[in-house]
Amino acid sequence: MDVTNATVFITGANRGLGLAFAREARNRGAAKIYAGMRSASDFGEPGLIPVTIDVTDRASIAAAAELTADTTLLINNAGTAALIDGPLASDFEEQSKRCGYKRLFDINYYGLARVTQAFEQTLSSKPHAGIINVLSDIVWLPRPYLAPYAASKAAAWSYTNQLRFHLRDRGIEVLGLHVGFVDTDLTNGIDVPKSSPEDVVRKTYDALAAGESEIMADQGTALLKSTLAAAVPGYITPPPGLI
Repeated sequence: MDVTNATVFITGANRGLGLAFAREARNRGAAKIYAGMRSASDFGEPGLIPVTIDVTDRASIAAAAELTADTTLLINNAGTAALIDGPLASDFEEQSKRCGYKRLFDINYYGLARVTQAFEQTLSSKPHAGIINVLSDIVWLPRPYLAPYAASKAAAWSYTNQLRFHLRDRGIEVLGLHVGFVDTDLTNGIDVPKSSPEDVVRKTYDALAAGESEIMADQGTALLKSTLAAAVPGYITPPPGLI
């Protein structure tokens, strides 16, 4: 599916990776770009149509889906993250609660599922339609301080695989975007190598146009994925340089 002439709806589009998706869609000649966000009152990016949506609120999602019923490409980008000391911290459960682990699942997993469910009928009515789910290399890469976030993204990856199979006969392409740290507000304060959001979205749109089902958007994620069939895969012993 090509973004050119598509009508694109992006959750979490007011900043970071979501805004990069919106801008690149504009650069590629999308017919219309809906920028979904929790508060659209102060958003004024040229060529983008702000739409209020809270992925934790079914009424908000339903209203957004009804307003944007011409959507042909849905990008589930909205997400959140939080840090803890590690999975064996004596107060692991308390730390997880403080970092908002329920909110992590409510946004990263259930939010993705809610939005997809709301847009399914719209997408099924189009001759060409697609879904991009923003996932993470964290589903394979052990980073103990991100344990609750990793669990929510692993759930989202599993959901994406089930969704792709379920929609196969309806002509809706489902692309899973796996990527490591991206240089956005979400990763401020984490001192690790980061990909540029612009590079990630270019690769992702190219993969969608090529009909791919998954995209490993950076070198580290591609290396990690290549180890999964090894006797000692990367989620047990990560390749040098990834931790």
